[in-house]
Amino acid sequence: MVGVIGAGSLGTALAKRLTIAGHTVKLSYSRDAAKLAARAVEFGVGHGEPADVKAWADVLALAVPWNAVPDVLEQLGDLTGTVVWDCTNSPKPDMSALEIGTTTSGGEELRRLTPGARVVKGIPTFAELLHSDNPLVAGEPAGMFVAGDDTEAKAIVAGLMADLPGAVVDAGGLDASRFIEPASVLLVRLAYSQGLGPRISLNLIR
Repeated sequence: MVGVIGAGSLGTALAKRLTIAGHTVKLSYSRDAAKLAARAVEFGVGHGEPADVKAWADVLALAVPWNAVPDVLEQLGDLTGTVVWDCTNSPKPDMSALEIGTTTSGGEELRRLTPGARVVKGIPTFAELLHSDNPLVAGEPAGMFVAGDDTEAKAIVAGLMADLPGAVVDAGGLDASRFIEPASVLLVRLAYSQGLGPRISLNLIR
């Protein structure tokens, strides 16, 4: 059971793809309760207040803008023991840099803010791609990287990412978020600033 915190384009894309893969999903966190309920109906999932969804879920996927994280965490309350799939990133509005990076990362800061939570960084591919009828890139699942210090929690999140579908690579401990996050911003810049569009990915070839 997956609680998706954030009902925007990425949150609803996760809800759509995870439901198709056979997972039970609930959406949460929106300024507009009626809009949240409508989106839940649209994607065939449940919905509820953040604290209630946290109590129900086996995994919480955070799919909100970085500046919303403090409010989300306040509404969720104590996350001790909770598997938190961190889909967030912290780019500046003009994509010129990250708000957090180099010597730390959004994933590491999230763990600092949630002592006891089992935080795993795993940024999915573009929401547009996941919402489309064909979520593959050139016939293959998009490359996705996962990082975390809790082996069991990381395996759980990696399985969910594979179901999106994704070609998931274990990048190591949570400090690898320092590299995953800027790689994700690079893709965004290529897709939109360079005009390549969202049907692109970074895949590991060996």
